[in-house]
Amino acid sequence: MKKASLILLLSMIVFSVTPSCKKSNSGGTAEATLVVETTPTAGSTEAPAPGPDFPLTVEVKSTMPPSGVKIEVSAKKDGSADPAFFTSSKNSSASQTNFTITGTPATVVCIVNITVTSLSKPSNVWTGSYRYSKK
Repeated sequence: MKKASLILLLSMIVFSVTPSCKKSNSGGTAEATLVVETTPTAGSTEAPAPGPDFPLTVEVKSTMPPSGVKIEVSAKKDGSADPAFFTSSKNSSASQTNFTITGTPATVVCIVNITVTSLSKPSNVWTGSYRYSKK
C-alpha cells in the first residue's frame, strides 16, 4: 500500500509540473532571425566616388518573414547633428531591394544607416551602416 501511494504521489507531481514546461504555440513555427547583406557592405568605408547618385542594395539572406520586411535607409553627414539629407522607407517581400542615395554633399564623409524590420514580428530587427563620400 505504501508503494502504491508513493507511485500515485509521484505521478501527481509529474503531471502537475509537465504542463508548465510545455512550449507555447504561437500559431506556427518560429520566425528566423533576420540575416541581411548590403552592397556596399555594412561596416565598410567606401573610397570617395564622383556620384552624384550612390546605389545601395539590401538583400535578406534569411528566410523572408511571412509578411515581408520594412527597410528604412537614411544618409547624413557623419558625426553631425544635422538632419538626414536622404531618407527612404520601403516595405518588401523580395529578397533584394535597391535604393539610390541622392543629395550627397561633396567632400564630406557621410554615414548610411539601414534598418530592416520584420512586418510579422517587429522585434526581429537587423541594423547596419557604412560610410562613403562624394568627390
